[in-house]
Amino acid sequence: MVVFRADASVQIGTGHVMRCLTLADELTRHGHSCRFICREHPGHLGDLIASKGYRVDLLPARNDNDLDMHGGKTDHYATWLGVSWEEDARETLEALSLQTTDWLVVDHYALDVNWERLVGKAVSNVMVIDDLANRAHECALLMDQNLGRVPSDYDDLLPEECSRLIGPRYALLRPEFSECRDRGLKHREQPELKRILISLGGVDQANVTGRVLDGLSASALPASTELDIILGASAPFLAEVQQQAARMRFKATVSVNVKDMAERMYLADLSIGAAGGTSWERCSLGLPAVLVVLAENQVAGAKALLESGAAKTISDPEQLASLLPSVLAGLAEPGLLYRMSESAAGITDGKGVLRVVKAMSAISRGGEEQ
Repeated sequence: MVVFRADASVQIGTGHVMRCLTLADELTRHGHSCRFICREHPGHLGDLIASKGYRVDLLPARNDNDLDMHGGKTDHYATWLGVSWEEDARETLEALSLQTTDWLVVDHYALDVNWERLVGKAVSNVMVIDDLANRAHECALLMDQNLGRVPSDYDDLLPEECSRLIGPRYALLRPEFSECRDRGLKHREQPELKRILISLGGVDQANVTGRVLDGLSASALPASTELDIILGASAPFLAEVQQQAARMRFKATVSVNVKDMAERMYLADLSIGAAGGTSWERCSLGLPAVLVVLAENQVAGAKALLESGAAKTISDPEQLASLLPSVLAGLAEPGLLYRMSESAAGITDGKGVLRVVKAMSAISRGGEEQ
């Protein structure tokens, strides 16, 4: 049994749960049973997890703005948990007591070595999925899929015996991305900017999508340009984006909770999106991108993608409407989209989830294989 401890919410977004679902699906294909433990925040995705056939235990949410999450220390990510780490550990242990757990996979910025040491006593192995390299962990396996990250970033944060899977080579992408890769790269051999994919995360709490549409309206792109706009059903500004898209001069469509993202990325000539985990999906298909930095944990990855030549970046969402037209104009430089596509394709091949499952299996057998 593999158990995942990850949360989604309007504040956290959907990325942690979605990449855990990708890993769970691959583990299931290899014959493992998986279940999820999530807190019942608004936007928790419990129904989605259950619809994919996984048992999900929902821990009760609390609304207590005065809760001391981290022993008096100010920690933005600690508030994502919604309770103290001690309470979360106790409730997680109660859920784990129902069966023997071979692996506990933890994907949560609010949890660290203290939680893992306590809960880890009840399971055979702990795996941590991280992006920050900013706190200690107690685990047998750590995966950080970010470009620019190196194993030594975790030297003082992990047990000596912990295996490290570092970089986009291990990015957790669904199989359709590697399956679509050859077709996607061939599609970009002679690129023209005719279709743009816009995806700012499943929630987009601040309506950055609306600012992107403002910037596109102010650009010199021809009216024949197609806009494929993606949002999640829980996005608070969904109706506003739909209305704004309907007023644009472009052929703009808004789709909700899509299940064919690889196909949509294949069809696109450019993506405008958040500089988060979706970056590796775009890279696997060689899709050039304009990245919008929406959170502190996206800064390093966006910088690395810019330096690699795979993307252009806009670091301040507040300036999107004014900066985007000139960024798009710059993409008209002959050969630039093709060079960006080549750079992106070299970052990941989309087969990271297979490598992660292989590493987990090796550790379960008592060896180490990456």
